[in-house]
Amino acid sequence: MGNKIIIAMILGLILGFSTQFTLPIIEMIGQAFIMLLQMTALPYISISLIYGIGSMSRKQGKQFIKFGSISFIILLLATLVIIFLAPIAFPDWSAAAFYSASTVQVKPDLDLLKLFLPANPFKAYAQAIVPAVVIFSVFIGIGFIGIENKRRSLHVFKDIRHSLTIVTNLVMKVAPIGVFAISLDASATIVAAELEGLLVYIVTATSIVFLLCFMVFPMLVALLTPLTYKQVFNTAKEPLITAFATGSLFVVLPLIVENVRHQLKDYASTDSAAKTLPSIIVPISYSLPVGGKLLAISFVLFAGWFSGQSIGVAEYPKLMVFGVMQLFGSTIIAVPNLLDSFDVSQSMFELFVVAEQLIISRLGALLSTMFIIVLSFLVTLMVMNKVKLQLKPLLTFAVSVPICTALILALVSVAFDSISHQYQGYDKFIDRQLLLPPAKASYYNEPEVNALQNIKTGSTIADIKRRGFIRMGYYRDALPYAFHNKDGNLVGLDIELGHLLAAELNVDIKFIKIYRNQTSILLENGYLDIVSGIPITSTNILKYTLSEPYITEPIALLVKDEDRKNFSHWDKFIGNKDVIIGIPESYFNVQVVKKNLPNTVVWELTTPRLMFKEQGKDIDAMIYGAAGASAWTLLYPNYTVVIPKPIAPPVAMAFPVGSQDLAFQNFISQWINMKKRNHTIDSLFTYWIEGKEPGNFIK
Repeated sequence: MGNKIIIAMILGLILGFSTQFTLPIIEMIGQAFIMLLQMTALPYISISLIYGIGSMSRKQGKQFIKFGSISFIILLLATLVIIFLAPIAFPDWSAAAFYSASTVQVKPDLDLLKLFLPANPFKAYAQAIVPAVVIFSVFIGIGFIGIENKRRSLHVFKDIRHSLTIVTNLVMKVAPIGVFAISLDASATIVAAELEGLLVYIVTATSIVFLLCFMVFPMLVALLTPLTYKQVFNTAKEPLITAFATGSLFVVLPLIVENVRHQLKDYASTDSAAKTLPSIIVPISYSLPVGGKLLAISFVLFAGWFSGQSIGVAEYPKLMVFGVMQLFGSTIIAVPNLLDSFDVSQSMFELFVVAEQLIISRLGALLSTMFIIVLSFLVTLMVMNKVKLQLKPLLTFAVSVPICTALILALVSVAFDSISHQYQGYDKFIDRQLLLPPAKASYYNEPEVNALQNIKTGSTIADIKRRGFIRMGYYRDALPYAFHNKDGNLVGLDIELGHLLAAELNVDIKFIKIYRNQTSILLENGYLDIVSGIPITSTNILKYTLSEPYITEPIALLVKDEDRKNFSHWDKFIGNKDVIIGIPESYFNVQVVKKNLPNTVVWELTTPRLMFKEQGKDIDAMIYGAAGASAWTLLYPNYTVVIPKPIAPPVAMAFPVGSQDLAFQNFISQWINMKKRNHTIDSLFTYWIEGKEPGNFIK
């Protein structure tokens, strides 16, 4: 059966990759197979724990706790040692990322009490809260230990467990078909573009998983127990393939128990532990931070490297302790919390989700399966007194494994460095065209000669219709709202909205590059009809007539990579006389900033670009919107975006218009609201700010 599953998986992968074709029925077959396996998994966990623990004596229970703890800690430390060597594989590449709204999303806290303590066991079963189900089943099993005439009741649980095993074996008969469907659908729907940037993490994680699964764990069992490497591998083969194909550890738990028990059948006649302990160890292990979950820690290390916010070796103990505690729960909750704790950009969480969907969930299931199989062997054989601790071979193993791992990861790094890798963030940023059909446009690098002498003659709408075009001012260095792409064309979020506005007014559009100090007079005399967005601040409200806000972005700091930790919290630099903060002209109220940053030197900058030039070499950080700051990091990847804690209220962006025509201000505000309701602005935000394809919902 194991060989059939391997062949089915390989055929599915080859067919999917080569044709990139799948059908809904194929996905349905794969999902049906997974659901059939899930059908017995949770009942099997609960019934096995109740029967297994209930069958034990108090002495056996103490041995189980003692040897189980020792074995788990050994495997946990072995896994973490290999994971913390992962940064050796990371090449010396420049990296930066687009802005992501997930940066400031409220992250759910890990509630260990709700996760592990089943106030309502029926709710835990219904919602598949496995740790709570495990705890409930453990307590029921412990309750059976003290009952004298328990054999009749336990036999019922034994028979139910046996029936669940039969059902699982029946489902496994169609495993080749199910695995083929899953492999074909997964390989046919992989988006090649999503692999960019994740290749380093995927290759590194694959190296770690294969080192642990096929070298470290089996060799550890062969070193300490009478079992051979071949016996361990034969036990693991079917569960490993099924776990990898389905991407789920949960569905193979019954299979793991039966395979381990089958491998230990020679000991069953002399010691009942060979029969009972695997059915206890495996369900309990599922609730622990076993192998695959620990890969989340390697992702945090990768995310730090990839975002230019590397985690130092001195922080590894904190990451180890905090990471293990968080990973008792879901990785979806744990990873954002870990990123936040180590000041790594929350935008990396989206990469984590993509990586999980691509292959990491399958690698994690593979590693967890081998972790639990090896744990079952070690604990069972320890209780049976079949483990022999030979100090010299064990020390040799403990020294040689990290050295071999480091060498393998170093070779991976050399391989990456040998690839002709070029930083692509800048190219991705400027290699974009307008999404929507543009209006007929003309462009001016400065206002016309008579612009200051222009006199407003009537309503703005009437003037626009009479002359047949709308004039929109924009600022230089206003990334990502207005900039020139690789072809020299003027593009950006605000420019796209300008084209859309002109098209809907059925007129042409003229884009005029202006300085910020020209904005007010050119709007008031009617030369300009509208100007690219500016932040809504008290100063700008007094100075300009502003439209309804069209987007908001968090307040952030743009700093050098190596200085990011100095600005992770406002308290770290507020009042520091040695810190110089830059503020782009008209972006924030300078006096308000100085009031909130007492004793800190504040410089107003005519353009954000000064931050990266010789004139700005003494500036330690620039206060800016997170969206704009992220765009600048794509141009200068040795800088990074930091959102200090506690997170400040976001800044809203609005369009300045002339103060003499409130009807036009109302028209622009209502137009913005309309584009918000039909998700046009959301689509453009996704494309210009987050750097993603928005899909088909632009209206």
